Amino acid sequence: MICELERKDIEEFKTTNILPQTPFWGRVKSNQGFIPQGFELTISKNLLISTASSLEKEVEDLLILIKYVNKDTCIAYVPYGPKLEPTFENQGIFLELLSESIKPHLPKNCIFIRYDLIWENQWAAEKEYFDNSGNWIGPPPNQTQEFRVNFGTSNWNLQKSVTDNLPKNTFFLDLTLEEQDLLYNMRYNTRYNIRKANKKGIRVREYGIEHMDSWYKLYLDTAIRHDMPLQNQDFFSTILKNQDNNKNGITVKMLMADIDGKFLASMFLVLSKKRGTYLYGASKSSKNNLMASYALQWESIRMAKAWGCTEYDMFGSAPNLNQTHPLHGIHIYKKGFGGDLFHRMGCWDYPYNKKLYDFYKLQEAQK
Repeated sequence: MICELERKDIEEFKTTNILPQTPFWGRVKSNQGFIPQGFELTISKNLLISTASSLEKEVEDLLILIKYVNKDTCIAYVPYGPKLEPTFENQGIFLELLSESIKPHLPKNCIFIRYDLIWENQWAAEKEYFDNSGNWIGPPPNQTQEFRVNFGTSNWNLQKSVTDNLPKNTFFLDLTLEEQDLLYNMRYNTRYNIRKANKKGIRVREYGIEHMDSWYKLYLDTAIRHDMPLQNQDFFSTILKNQDNNKNGITVKMLMADIDGKFLASMFLVLSKKRGTYLYGASKSSKNNLMASYALQWESIRMAKAWGCTEYDMFGSAPNLNQTHPLHGIHIYKKGFGGDLFHRMGCWDYPYNKKLYDFYKLQEAQK
């Protein structure tokens, strides 16, 4: 099996639907204290599919982010990567060989590498992990997951992370459908709220960084209301400043919904190749009856479709309809737009220094 990496400037990456594997994401994270590193990954196809020929090759770009946890040690993080997806039985074998192949390219004081996997969760493909109403119960305990993923590996070294960084569950909308079909697939209440917002005079427009203060006021309202960790205003300004503004790169649109000049809701729509992503959203706690967030989301979907996107990522939800989940309300809102719920594998770690990794993991669990 072949698994080789060569250094590559992230600005030379091929365009992709996977937003966190783009030069844009590397630039944004660079401003947040990470060190982006780019590679061209070449593997033999039998590493993905056991029955495939070892003579066939697959080549893909890979973005890795280095983060120093103190002056002596660092960790490596692969956001929504690798993009190449093996069959279930090959996932652990692939990640083990990739981790060992990456190791010489990482700082010698790197404790572990963490993969934020976009691959479909293995247990979401099995009926026994759904209840009688069709709701996904979730994967089994970590120990069970680790046993299956490590089966067939040489080192049995892959571990399920304590936490997941990027959204593990999301809704995808099929933008190849006509607008009338997209509306038809929505829940009745969602269609009603979109129409109500239009009748009430809600207006949705795109704004530039000069309106970042207005965005941030809505964001603070939302974050405090939902007891979310607060980001500063520069965090969001960086997103707008680092976009590419061309069809081959990343375009970011800050959309805001207002009535009579008063902003009620806002969001970041990110366009990456053939995918539109609802990255961040915010809304005012008052005047909810005007349904501004529904008009905003619908206009974002229409805009992504007009741009040429074939899919729309809602970027985060609860895994099911459990009312105790902190994202239950967000799940209901996003589910109303008629997308398909997708469950990812989430974060998996491959330790290089077992002792320091165990200490790091213990600290992470206590946060």
